[in-house]
Amino acid sequence: MKSITLKASLRKELGKKAAKEIRKNEMVPCVLYGGKEHIDFQAELKAFKDVLYTPDVHVVNIDIDGDVHQAIIKELQMHPTSDQPLHVDFLEIFDDKPIVIDMPLKTSGSSIGVREGGKLAIEKRKIRLKGLVKDIPDVVVLDITTLGVGRSIKAGDIDIASVEVMMPKGTPIVSVRATRATATAEEQTAAAE
Repeated sequence: MKSITLKASLRKELGKKAAKEIRKNEMVPCVLYGGKEHIDFQAELKAFKDVLYTPDVHVVNIDIDGDVHQAIIKELQMHPTSDQPLHVDFLEIFDDKPIVIDMPLKTSGSSIGVREGGKLAIEKRKIRLKGLVKDIPDVVVLDITTLGVGRSIKAGDIDIASVEVMMPKGTPIVSVRATRATATAEEQTAAAE
C-alpha cells in the first residue's frame, strides 16, 4: 500500500468547545486508536488534501510531535456544505496484525459481452479485504476480457494471495447486462436459422 506522512501535534484540551476552536484555526481534530492507548491530536487542514481527496488508499505515517505511528483512516466526518473534514478517526496498524480495509477496484481488458452490444455494469467500486498491510494491493484489478453478456464476476471469484475477501461470495462486483442491441442481434440470429 502507498504511504503518506501527516505532521500533527497533541491536543491539550478536549470537548466540543476545544474542537470548535481547533477548526477555527484551520486545524482538524483527530483521534488515533488501536494501539496501547488512544491519542487525541490535531493536524493542519491543508495536510489532509493528499490523504482524503484521492481515490487511493494510503497508510498514513502520523508524526505526533516526533512520535511516528502507522495508521489508516477508519472514520471520517465531513462538513455537509464545505466538504472539509470535521473529525478524523485513525486506526493504528502493525506489521503482524491483519487489518480490514476497503480497497478500490479497477477493470482491465475489453469485455466480449460489451463488444457484442452489452453494457458493462460496475456494481461495486470498492472491495473489503482482510490481511497484513504488506499483502494488501494498492488497487484490485479485475480482468473482464472473457466476460460475456449476462455474466458477472462475483466476490467469490476474486483471489488475492494471502488476503481474504470480506464480502459474501455471491455478491456481484462487475457484470455485463443485455441491452436492446443484444436482444435485436439474438432475434436476427434466430430468424436467420
